Amino acid sequence: MLHFIHFKKNIKEIELPRKFTFPFYYEPHELTKIASKELQNYLLSKENELNHSFGLNTSNHEIGKMFGVLVVQNQLKEIGYLAAFSGNMENQSNFKHFVPPIYDILAKNSFFHKEQKELLALSDEINKIDQSKEYQKLKLKVALNNQIAQQIIQTEKSKLQERKQHRKKRKKEEQPLSESLKYKLQQESLHDKFYLKELICYYEDKFSTEQEKLNALNSQIQSLKVLRNEKSNALHQKIFNHYHFLNSYKKEKSLNSIFKEFKLDAPAGTGDCAAPKLLQYAFLNNLKPIALAEFWWGKSGNSKIRKHQHFYPSCNGKCKPILSHMLEGLIIDENPLEKELAKNKEIEILFEDQSMLVINKPTGLLSVNGKTIKDSVYSRLSKKHPQSAKFLIVHRLDMSTSGIMLIAKTKQAHQFLQAQFINKTIQKKYIALLDGEIGQIKGEINLPLRVDLEDRPRQLVCFEHGKSAKTLWKVLSIKNGKTLVEFTPITGRTHQLRVHAAHQLGLNTPIVGDDLYGKKAERLHLHAGYIEFIHPVSKNKLQYKVNCPF
Repeated sequence: MLHFIHFKKNIKEIELPRKFTFPFYYEPHELTKIASKELQNYLLSKENELNHSFGLNTSNHEIGKMFGVLVVQNQLKEIGYLAAFSGNMENQSNFKHFVPPIYDILAKNSFFHKEQKELLALSDEINKIDQSKEYQKLKLKVALNNQIAQQIIQTEKSKLQERKQHRKKRKKEEQPLSESLKYKLQQESLHDKFYLKELICYYEDKFSTEQEKLNALNSQIQSLKVLRNEKSNALHQKIFNHYHFLNSYKKEKSLNSIFKEFKLDAPAGTGDCAAPKLLQYAFLNNLKPIALAEFWWGKSGNSKIRKHQHFYPSCNGKCKPILSHMLEGLIIDENPLEKELAKNKEIEILFEDQSMLVINKPTGLLSVNGKTIKDSVYSRLSKKHPQSAKFLIVHRLDMSTSGIMLIAKTKQAHQFLQAQFINKTIQKKYIALLDGEIGQIKGEINLPLRVDLEDRPRQLVCFEHGKSAKTLWKVLSIKNGKTLVEFTPITGRTHQLRVHAAHQLGLNTPIVGDDLYGKKAERLHLHAGYIEFIHPVSKNKLQYKVNCPF
């Protein structure tokens, strides 16, 4: 079989997994680690047919790519593996070493090329108008005209305002007000209002020619953009209609029908990720899936955090709906995220009175109930004190993060404490163990964040749409190739410290045990160890510190 790859290493002594990999959170099986290493050796070899640097040891703008391996058993009971990459490579989809795409939109006679040319032609037409001398000259002229008109109108408004104040003063000074003066002042007021309207109309009329020409070109650009958007959406739907996915029962579903069941719109590029390609080839060729793993190879982009050779789960946005269908019939590992990891761990009460609590949350415990896990700080406190007023969570810590949390017992206390977070008057400090050594002693990180819409709950660095995020940090110690740091978050964005630590524009060193942005370990080594705030009733400044548990 063309794409069935035999292991170079002797794997006879390695026990096969009893269940197939849960693709959205997993520890790679030994066989997938070996397969991944062999694939990585291939990518480094002269036999590599991809002709791509992936941004490694080069100064060009190339970045890395996600690769996947699927350990399979063929009909002769031989164990081997399949290899795939996400997306395409240099406008190609088919390579000897890798399984083919679900549907090859880049094939020579594909409708994609013709319709893509039409979209590019529309973009060229838009750019031609936008970059034309006429359009640029009109924009400049209209902007200048508007500036002149606004300056003159504003000057006249100021004069009219002075006249208005003068009339008010006369009304006060000349009491009782005679009918003739009253009439005169009214006429002056009407005259001024009429004069201002006439002035505005005059300048609108004076500069109308250039404005109308500019409006016509803007309208033309907008019409072309609408047409391009309509054609682009239609092309995506046409592409998606050609994507059909099998499962172990050989039951086929189209991409559009799968996403319709989830009441979602499929993002661009859906269906071209490594995992669906691998499973599709296995089911088409009667190969039994044994284990799956995906890894990043090469340089990371500027938004998502990707580390060279690190393993990553399948994405939620594009792959989760598809794989929910493709994995039917396979016995899958349990989702580790649905286990109650803090079942035998207690919440430590640091302070409690009639208005609030200060607690030390253990790692593995949610702040509030999740969709499947009901064990949380909120549920435990509510269960322990069923007669108390409803507990109000002032702020949250990630499930994996341990440390200090504030809990309000009254609405008034909740509002008072939350206001301190909003106004950034609360001081918080975290201790984190980074998975590597960093050169500097202290610094400041400013990287705006937003959610990754295609892979929630992961966050992206986004300078266009992200919310500002600021972190101060300093090194506490370096030992055994790991760095202990103190983080002081100035803002409180989701996963802020985790992203600022791992991102290449931040410290470029993930927190130990960060299963989203680094490597999984027994726990996330992030601890909220210090807090300083004003008590909602006494108004006294309170400080609490909890020693780091790692």
